[in-house]
Amino acid sequence: MTASTLSPAARPGASQRLAGGAFWSFLRRTVVAAAAVDVAFFVLFWLLDSPVLQWMNVVSIGLYGAAYALLGRRRNRLAVGLVRLEVLGHATVGTLALGWSSGFHYYLLLFVPAISASIARPRDAVVPMGLTFLAYIGLERMAAISGAWAPVGDAGLVVVHSVNAAIVFGLLAGLTLFYVSKVREAERRLEFLATRDPLTRLSNRRHFGAEAQHVLARGLPEGRRFALLLADIDLFKRINDTWGHAAGDQILADVAARLTEVAGGAALVARWGGEEFLVLLPDADEDEGGRVGERLRAALAARPLRPAPGADPVTVSVGVAGIGAHETLSAAIDRADRAMYRSKSGGRDAVSVASAPMAVSP
Repeated sequence: MTASTLSPAARPGASQRLAGGAFWSFLRRTVVAAAAVDVAFFVLFWLLDSPVLQWMNVVSIGLYGAAYALLGRRRNRLAVGLVRLEVLGHATVGTLALGWSSGFHYYLLLFVPAISASIARPRDAVVPMGLTFLAYIGLERMAAISGAWAPVGDAGLVVVHSVNAAIVFGLLAGLTLFYVSKVREAERRLEFLATRDPLTRLSNRRHFGAEAQHVLARGLPEGRRFALLLADIDLFKRINDTWGHAAGDQILADVAARLTEVAGGAALVARWGGEEFLVLLPDADEDEGGRVGERLRAALAARPLRPAPGADPVTVSVGVAGIGAHETLSAAIDRADRAMYRSKSGGRDAVSVASAPMAVSP
């Protein structure tokens, strides 16, 4: 008997939303572990000469085997029902047979996190939590009234209690770690969605702005140089109109990969607009920014990107601006944007460097 009962099975969809296929894979492993524990319990009660509890574990092993088979067939709700039935029955029989001190009642406490994992709203937990509490208190009263009807002696009782306590402690620890890992995974996914462009996996506009402001606020007073590079894919609308948005999306992802490669690991690269990319280059002036822009053009020429076989290779128009010591980020971006449009008007597939910002007294 184990905490396989911690399945959020009140509604199958709820559990799948919580942990997806990973949860059911975890549950199948837990069911196997539970059956193994019951085999060990069978041996223990054979040594303690308690045939009733031996047969109880035989039944439990059968229930876990059936649950495992049902999980394999994706009949998850029925499988979880069998597991919960096993836990409730095992806890009840074990407690009444050996007494409250056996520790079998600990397994009922595992329904608390099970209920918590399965509810959509806190108020939905009131009834199942109340029933679990009543079952727990009722079992305690029954054990106190009836006494142990299949005692195993003081030494045996200590062993059984220790084993039950260790199992429940281990299961609670393992299941807590499982759910915490899922919560952290969800947090990382949400952070990615909030800060990254899902197509190119680059920083999105909002994240770039916040990160760039932070870097500049720390670096400019220290005398560090920074440059901005704004790259726009030439004739991108024609790509979408002629070969479709799927082809356009692939070009965007491929250009983003080339740009990230030539910009270097220290650069902050973002998808700035539909087909525009913005790069903040640390420890670089406009000349270095221009060289990075030329490396991007060279990379696209060396390994041409085409939306379809026979199509013209993709090119980019680039504008570069060094960031003045007392210039705002938005002002520097405007200068890089104007330089990029000079590249467009000059025939595309070019790099243009903006003139230095006007001197502004601190």
